[in-house]
Formats: sequence, structure tokens, C-alpha cells
Amino acid sequence: MGASLSLLTEHGSGNGCPSLGDIPESCVACVFLYLTPPEICNLARLNRAFRGAASSDAVWEAKLPSNYHNLLDLLPRTDGDAHHKLSKKAIFAILSRPHPFDDGNKEVWLDRFTGRVCMSISAKAMSITGIEDRRYWNWVPTEESRFPVIAYLQQIWWFEVAGVVKFPFNPDVYTLSFRIHLGKFSKRLGRRVCNFEHTHGWDIKPVRFELSTSDGQQASTECFLDDIEQDGANGNQKRGRWIDYKVGEFIVSESDPETEVRFSMKQIDCTHSKGGLCIDSVSIIPSDLRVCRRRVFLK
Repeated sequence: MGASLSLLTEHGSGNGCPSLGDIPESCVACVFLYLTPPEICNLARLNRAFRGAASSDAVWEAKLPSNYHNLLDLLPRTDGDAHHKLSKKAIFAILSRPHPFDDGNKEVWLDRFTGRVCMSISAKAMSITGIEDRRYWNWVPTEESRFPVIAYLQQIWWFEVAGVVKFPFNPDVYTLSFRIHLGKFSKRLGRRVCNFEHTHGWDIKPVRFELSTSDGQQASTECFLDDIEQDGANGNQKRGRWIDYKVGEFIVSESDPETEVRFSMKQIDCTHSKGGLCIDSVSIIPSDLRVCRRRVFLK
């Protein structure tokens, strides 16, 4: 393929054969409608017609979600509606970068391959039982998150974390997941180390995850966060690593009105304490993107 393209230069091969430069820009644009944004940007380097098609508003508008104007409204404005006056390619480039909102506790962006809406919600935006008492919880600075801090639980009996987001999600099927880490991590002499001094209680009773939407959709699941028995060869596979726990899926049929999503995780059996847990965030992304690009769960 690469060799063939190298022969089809903008000015032809010199033997009367057609070249890429002979293809009308409108035809190239029609082909680009079926390609991903990274593929379009790579092909734009071939010749003038490809560059022109790769800058076409019609091509890039097809890659943007139907409600991209709502996403632009979240951006800081220095010149009124300046963002709305940009080319569609420039708008896609801007929206494919994470943009914070709600005091920086939430981020939204477009997946750069599909142009679909993704969101991450910091633990700071959630209601956490006992978070104000430093005997139980602490906010820990980190470089392992989208956000500057994570919530670390030392020990508690009534464990409950809940949150809500109201947003004009584009029509799609979304998966909501909690990002959790067993053990407290830090760096020592440049190396990542984990301390499991406070990690206990997560193998006694399962944690219950729930979500519900403003249009009546519900999902729930239960999961033990810690291994009851360790694998002799590999050790405990749930400690010392970030794991995305899927809560469930919900469907958005229309972006107007806004969809309200409530989510929670809880273990409120007070017969035993539990601790040594980090909570980073909740992610809401299109379900098939999670399958294709999810973080490594168990190696």
C-alpha cells in the first residue's frame, strides 16, 4: 500500500497513469466521511486535494456529535462566541482535549477516533460519608489521575460514596465505572511502592454499585474488592493497581432534555470495618469504547 501510494504523486508517475492529484477534492471528502480523524490527518499530507478535503467543514461536522455546541458552551470565552466561529476541524481538535467544568471536578472530551462524548468525575465531586473526618479519610495528591487529588480511606464502618451529574449527553449507550485502588501508593527513590497497612475488610462482604437515570433506567452489581484467597504464583491480583469497576450501562436517546445520572458504591454492614482504599473517579464513556480501550484489569 505504501509503495503504491508513493508512485501516485500529485503530478503522476510520468507514464500517463492517473495520479492522486487527479481525484477531485469532493470525491476525497466523500471517502473521508468513512475514515477516522487520525486517518484523515495522515492522508492530508499526500497532496493539495487531500489537504483541502481534510479541512472541509462538511467532513469534520460529520465527526462531531450533534450537540457539540453544548460542549463549546463549557469552554472559557475570551471573545464572546469565538469558539463557534472556528472551523469544524479546529472545533474537533479543541473538544478532543479534556475540558474541566464544575469547579474543575469534572472533565469532558471527545474520543479522538470516533468523536463520541466521554466524561470523568473526580471523587471531589462526590458525597463521601465521613470525608470531613481525617480519622477516616484523607485527600492525597497524585500524578496517577486526571485530577490533582484522590480520596484515601484509612478505616470506616459505614462506607458510602455517591454522586450525580446532569449533562446533555449525545445519544449513545454509555458505561459508568468507578476507578478504585486497594492500598496506598507513593514513590520512594523514584520507584512506585504500595502500602497495605490499612487494607482490610473488602473480602468479607461485597460492595454494592448502583446507578439510575432521570428517565427511570437502573443498574446495579455487587463485587468483592479484595481476593479472599491469594494466588500462590502471582499474589493478590486486586491490590496495588487501579481497577475500573463497571456499574452498568444506560441509554441516551436524545440530548435534550439533559440526562441526570446518579451513582453510588456502598458497603454499610457495620459488623466489620474496612479500609486501605483509594477512590479516584467515575468514568462515563460509550460502551464499545470501554471494550476497545479499557485499562488493563488483570494481566
